[in-house]
This record gives sequence, structure tokens and C-alpha cells, in this order.
Amino acid sequence: MCGIVGYIGPKRVVPVIIEGLRKLEYRGYDSAGIAVVTKDGKLEIRRAAGKLRNLEEVIAKSPIEGTYGIGHTRWATHGRPTEENAHPHRDCSGQIVVVHNGIIENYLELKEQLQREGHKFVTETDTEIVAHLVEKHSANNTPLEEAVRKSLKELRGIYALVFLSAKEPMKIVAARLGPPSVIGIGNGEYFVASDIPALLEHTRDMFFLADGDIAVLTRDGVKVMDHDGRTVERPTQHVAWDPIMVEKGGYKHFMQKEIFEQPRAVRDTLLGRISQDTGKIFLDEMRISEQQFRTFENVRVVACGTSWHAGLAAKFMIERLARIPVEVDYGSEFRYRDPILDSKTLTVCISQSGETADTLAAQREAKLKGSPTVAICNVMGSMITREAAGTIPTHAGPEIGVASTKAFTAQLTALFLLAGYLGQVRGKVSSDCAIKLMQEITRIPHKMERVLQTDEKGVYENLARQLFRYSDFLYLGRGIHYPIALEGALKLKEISYIHAEGYPAGEMKHGPNALIDENLPVVVLATRDESDPDSMTRYEKSVSNIQEVKARDGIVITIATENDRLARAASDHIIELPPAPELLSPLLEIIPLQLLAYHIAVRRGCDVDQPRNLAKSVTVE
Repeated sequence: MCGIVGYIGPKRVVPVIIEGLRKLEYRGYDSAGIAVVTKDGKLEIRRAAGKLRNLEEVIAKSPIEGTYGIGHTRWATHGRPTEENAHPHRDCSGQIVVVHNGIIENYLELKEQLQREGHKFVTETDTEIVAHLVEKHSANNTPLEEAVRKSLKELRGIYALVFLSAKEPMKIVAARLGPPSVIGIGNGEYFVASDIPALLEHTRDMFFLADGDIAVLTRDGVKVMDHDGRTVERPTQHVAWDPIMVEKGGYKHFMQKEIFEQPRAVRDTLLGRISQDTGKIFLDEMRISEQQFRTFENVRVVACGTSWHAGLAAKFMIERLARIPVEVDYGSEFRYRDPILDSKTLTVCISQSGETADTLAAQREAKLKGSPTVAICNVMGSMITREAAGTIPTHAGPEIGVASTKAFTAQLTALFLLAGYLGQVRGKVSSDCAIKLMQEITRIPHKMERVLQTDEKGVYENLARQLFRYSDFLYLGRGIHYPIALEGALKLKEISYIHAEGYPAGEMKHGPNALIDENLPVVVLATRDESDPDSMTRYEKSVSNIQEVKARDGIVITIATENDRLARAASDHIIELPPAPELLSPLLEIIPLQLLAYHIAVRRGCDVDQPRNLAKSVTVE
């Protein structure tokens, strides 16, 4: 969950690393540091607690220039977020430094052993022991990569590690076991980073290290070996992301920009995958045959956080369109309950980054038990896509705001395609139904744009002005709308620090009614699909929930379909959406909830893009 950047090349190293770290600050912002080797071979380090701007101030007061270097932004796991605990960390000689993303589980055991051997420690972190281990194995002029390779065999845990040594000019060594490490190939320059955005300004040619890889970067290129020193080949991929997509583009926050990018993200995720004429869905990145899809008897969905909410919505989509039972699990719980899986179970793994540690562990558990896995992911070439039997890429582009928005709607789109595909190949969706569904989903991006236009009229800003002082919110939904209620509540608590809870509307009488009074805003999802009798039934029952809340003096904010009468009459505030089929309504419903959370957080003066205690990509358990 930390940001790492390393560079070897002709450019001034400090600006390259600082700019790269700025692109990765969403991954960690408790402290930051940089290590460079100067032209006369001296190792210089600058560090600071807090956000990256504090490090920039330190460098401005005490400038450094170097020929190659590494940098880091930290999200604390071991040790307080202080300057002393900030990366990079040094060995006793001060010649070897390391930056680290991950957790060394046996660091106390190794620290005690190294202390007995005379090593002196100055921090509370688990990372510092790695620098001392490499120092120990560097005796007798052992090359840095060999010392790293020997050290890794003593570590237990997960890591993305990057090293340099002042004794070995123009060499950087990177190692991966768990958290992502991406290598960038430029024109006579080479990069290592923990995520793609750090590299886009310089190159789009890159590859991810696999678990167990060790990469050696020099002026002559990049070589990759495994833990036993055998050379391995990792093919370079050309990433289509535009560097401009990473910038704010005139918006106040990345989160705001990414909310408004959702129509484009949905269009791009659909691009080339559907036929409006025939209704057919094309999933080209599959190594699972249509025949195998027909034999699956159930589906397991595993994910974490926002992706888990997308998985809950997918349960309704898949069961409705493919008529196959679906279970949805938290990735963090999945492997610890000895799940019952076999080759007749399709496991769907959802991860924005493709490197979420818990979801990866769940994927490996499923594969171990014989279940084929499909990945829904925003980063092709990431670990989860490499290990899957098929992938449906979500072409959301880079998402910088920690609270996910466009990645979520892209995931919903990809999951709808999977549900429709399963329904088609299993003969559960007729040709006429398929054509209608594909025509409807192509209309969704335009409808999303209509929903976003209400923000420009100040609707959510005015709502936020009335609601931002409340300390608790309740979100209610029925059926496929319940996962959206959960996601709306998550967005509010993530960025505004207000306690919020999502609940199935039908459970109100079973406890939550006790909470309702004049100090509780209740957000109710009460959209309707007039062509669907079940949807109309849910809508009518949701209106009853609104009336229950009003009878107890609660404040009701309703998300409803255009030309609504019943919900409008009973609500304090109403936001209307264009009509849409029940299974596609979540793509529209989530936008008002994202905008409401965003404007409340801004009104409260919160750091919208980098909420406290959170980081973008959770690559450790």
C-alpha cells in the first residue's frame, strides 16, 4: 500500500522520482523519502513525516543531485509515521538502502539474530532488517543482486522491495512477492514503481514482475531472475493509458474528475464486446470454452470493499439472467473457511488493481480446489489477470482517488456482460431479450451524463449544506439496490468520516427503526422499472419504508425514477433518475450517492482524495 519509484537514466533523478511519487501518493501519505547517489558516489537521503510536500520542503532547504535513486511514500504498518521510520532505510555502513511495500512477518526474529551479530537498528520498522540482511550477505564483494537473493530466502511475509548500493554505481535491484512491482522501459532509461501512473509521463512500455522475480536495472537494460538465480523472460506490454488521464483536468479533486469520467469508463468497457444487432456478447480474453461455461453448476464471487459490493450486485444479475446460484464472499474471509469448490464452480475474482492481497489469496484457493477463475480487473498484466483462466478488463483508466468511483461502475458493467454471456451460452436468455438488453446498456452512458448534469445545477452542493453536520446516516435498498445502498454508505464514511450504514429496506422493522429520529438522514433507493412487475412491487414497498421513516421524524432523501409521485410526496428531498431496466439501474443510482458523499466531505473540509487511514491498493492482509 506504499508508493515506490526508482530511476536510472540521463534525466535529473530527483524531479523524476518526486513526480512519480506524486502520482502514487494515493497509495500512502504518512511519510516520504528519497535516496540518490551523487556523481561523486556519495549516498544522500532526505525524508519527512506527513505528505509528500513536506519532503519537497526538506529537499528545497537541503538540495540533492544524483545520477540514480529510489523514493517512497509510506502507509504505516510497523512503526509510527515519523521521519525516523520513513523509508528509505539504511544498513550499518550507510551504503545500502531499501524501500519496501508489504510486511516482513519474521522481522523480530531476524532483528534479534542480527543484533546478536552486531547490527545496530534505529527505527521501529520491519523494513530496516532487510537492509541489514543485505549488508550481511554483501561480504566479500558479493554483487547486490546476489546479496538480495540470499536475503530473500530468509524472509517470511510479502514484499515489493527496491535496493541500491553506493558501492555498485548505476544499479537498482527490485524484488516482488505479493505487492505489485512494475518495470518501465524507456529510451535509454529504466524505471521501477509500485503502480503504472508513476511511469506514464516517461513510457508506456512496461511489465509487471511476477511473484519470486528479482529485477536488476542498469544503464544497459533490465534483467530478471528467479530466487534461484535463473534468468526468466517477462514480455513487455504497451499500456494504453494516457498520462493526461492521471491529471485533474480542471476538477477540484481526482474523485470529482473520476465521478464525471464514469460514462466514458462504461462506454470503453463495452467497446467491442457487444452486438446491438444480434445481442451477442463477446468475451475474447477467455480460456474457458462455451461448453465449460454450460457445465458450471454454481458461481462464487470473491472481492473486497467496493468490489465486494459490485459482486453483490452481480449475484442478482447472474441469477436473473443465467439462472445459476451465486454466492458472494469477502476475499479476506474466503480461504479461512475451507470453501467447498470443484471444477463445476466458476470463481469470479474482482479487483481494481489486480493486486489485492486477499482477493489473490482467494483466487489461489479456488484454483487449488479445481475451480476455474475469471478476473474482473482494471489492470491487464497484473497478478490476478495472469493467474485467471479468463479476464474481462474494465477500461476505467487510472483511478487516483482512494474512494473508488469509476472503477466500481466499470466493474458493474463487466459483471453485467458476464451475466448476459452466461445466460446466452446456457440458453437462458432469448435472442429478443439479448438484443433488448444490449440496446439498453448502450443507452446507459448517456443517461449517466444526464444524471451528472444535476451536479452542475448545484443540487448536491445544496443538499450537502443541509446535511453535513449530521453524525449518522442510514442507506436503504431492496434487491439489487441493496448493494448500492452499501456502496453509498461506504463512500460517505470513507471520505467524510461520518458513520453510515447500508441496510436491506425489508429489515427496517427488525431493529433499525429504533434508530430513527429527527437527527437521522435516511437515503432510500426507490427507483422503478415499470415493465418489471417485481420491480414495481419492490418500489411500492420502498415507499412504505419512506413513510415509516417520516412517521418517526426521520429526514428522507430519496433516489427515484423520473415522474415519481408516491416517493416524492413522502420525501424531504428527491433526486430523479432516467428510467432504466432493473438490472442496469445501479449504474445510475450510484452517481447521486457518490456526489452526495463528495460534496458533504468537501463541506466538512476533509481530504477527499486521500482520506485518513486509508490507501488505494490493499496489498497486505
